[in-house]
Amino acid sequence: MLDIKVIRENPEKVNELLKRRNPELSIDSVLEIDDKRRKIQFQADELRQKRKNMSNEIGMMKKAGQNTDEIQAEVKLLGDEIKELEEKQTELDAKQKELLLNIPNTPAEDVPTGEDDSHNPVLKVWGEPTKADFELKPHWDLATEHNLLDFERGVKLAHTRFTLYRGKGSRLERAIINFFLDVHTQEHGYEEIFPPVLVNSNAMTGTGQLPKFKEDMFKCVDEDLYLIPTAEVPVTNIYNGEILSEDDLPKYMTAYTPCFRREAGSAGKDTRGLIRQHQFNKVELVKLTTPETSIEEHEKLTRNAERVLELLGLPYRRVILCTGDLGFSARKCYDLEVWMPSYNNYKEISSCSNFGDFQARRANIKYRSKTTGKVEYVHTLNGSGLAVGRTWAAIVENFQTKDGHIIIPEVLRKYTGFDII
Repeated sequence: MLDIKVIRENPEKVNELLKRRNPELSIDSVLEIDDKRRKIQFQADELRQKRKNMSNEIGMMKKAGQNTDEIQAEVKLLGDEIKELEEKQTELDAKQKELLLNIPNTPAEDVPTGEDDSHNPVLKVWGEPTKADFELKPHWDLATEHNLLDFERGVKLAHTRFTLYRGKGSRLERAIINFFLDVHTQEHGYEEIFPPVLVNSNAMTGTGQLPKFKEDMFKCVDEDLYLIPTAEVPVTNIYNGEILSEDDLPKYMTAYTPCFRREAGSAGKDTRGLIRQHQFNKVELVKLTTPETSIEEHEKLTRNAERVLELLGLPYRRVILCTGDLGFSARKCYDLEVWMPSYNNYKEISSCSNFGDFQARRANIKYRSKTTGKVEYVHTLNGSGLAVGRTWAAIVENFQTKDGHIIIPEVLRKYTGFDII
């Protein structure tokens, strides 16, 4: 959520940044309501002071034995006016909060301006796109041939975009999860978390999924519980409503969870294979930092995600998202895209975002500064480390052999127990 003080003090700058995202975005309606509620607050404060003065006068009059019926009636009327103003202020507070909850974060100054993902500059390329002297098969065909995935029975058990893993396919998925967690905890210093996969609306609001993206969520009927779209939600909200010590920062946390997304509006996109599923596995990286260190920590988090791709030997590239492709809560975001032969292109496998204090304001996560003693909002960061299903698909496609086998990357073999499928 944007800082109302920043909006008041520099509305032109906030509007300028928002319009880099979308020319139709504006904080003018927020300012209009803010002006009304501040005027009402001023009126209410004046009346409260007047009531206080009159109450003191009543006390003096009673001591002097004077009749106070008339002035007490005036005080009662003042109380009624104050109550009416307070109700109006409460109503305007709620409207202002609703508006702020639906306004995206302002992009960082160095985020390139653009309309969509076609305007995302490539910052880095690692490895060469996989080529072969035979026709490379898509992962869905190889998975069917080796009985690694059962698409039809996944649909029978649930719905479209749900997939059943079998045999060595299941073992490979589990191996990838364990490999990611081991690298991030043992080499990169993250604390492993195993959170609930159902969270309440307060947690969803804290990280920005609600109210804006309610249609993308799976919600429990008659319960204030949602299936998580990413471990970012429960892990970031561990410290919802808390004040941390600066000595506790930065916090590095990683979590494996299944993730659930309705993928509203994605009809016809990536309908085959594992690229776009309603349920998928992911290992997430989350950081809570001070404002002074969040830029550096964002770069380090992105390198942590890149490291596992390099250990697996998967070709990838890093792009920076332009303003038109930036996620709702993100201030700046790098996408890591892995080479997928079936698409003859790169596909996103991790988004590494710096949110600034945007999520922390929504979730009310603060820390106490050692130098000033003041309580300030933390900065939150997160990224996939990595999306497991997409990693599975990339391994199957990039390491297939001419005779239809799949070579398991060396770093995974101690987890799978086999080196070839």
